[in-house]
Amino acid sequence: MKTHKQHWNKIFSRSADTELGWYEGDVTQTLRFLDRIPGSKTGMVLLPGAGTSVLVDELLARGHNIILNDISDEALDKLRMRIGENEGRLTWLHHDISQPLPGDIPHADIWIDRAVLHFLRDEAAIQEYFKNLWSALRPGGYALLAEFSTTGAPKCAGLKLHRYSVEEMTERMGPNFKLISHEDYTYINPFGDPRPYVYALFQKSTG
Repeated sequence: MKTHKQHWNKIFSRSADTELGWYEGDVTQTLRFLDRIPGSKTGMVLLPGAGTSVLVDELLARGHNIILNDISDEALDKLRMRIGENEGRLTWLHHDISQPLPGDIPHADIWIDRAVLHFLRDEAAIQEYFKNLWSALRPGGYALLAEFSTTGAPKCAGLKLHRYSVEEMTERMGPNFKLISHEDYTYINPFGDPRPYVYALFQKSTG
């Protein structure tokens, strides 16, 4: 049986970035939400599923330091070839985000997840994801989740999804997080197909 790592490595090794079903050449939607965060032009960002996203390029251009995580080492290798090492600004992490994060990674000011969480369907994996989010973010930090909405497609990349409402996101984030803003957003994938997403921005309490 193919592992999750093998599944994603096969996809990233056989497809050009622009052929990936989640490819975004324009990441304005994510940047719009980041602009709602005070002082968002600085600080450490953690991407739990960096893939080969051009969001990384935009964040670097804005001056961020970034923790780049992905379950696929193929994706990280392709990303490294494109953007270089950027020593001192990037932390490279090859890790399954449904498993406990290493204890030595820096705390993040902002956690940005576009299309990662919805691939986790086992309840234990989902709970571990949120434990990682809670522990990785500093007090007062922000988390942006962008996942397939309840009206979205049931599968992506050949895998069944756990689709989200903002209500379920809020419940899973727990009492230490406040919902700042949210909206439904229809993404048009590279093949011209609409994909309904829900975007939600949360802030962690300082207490």
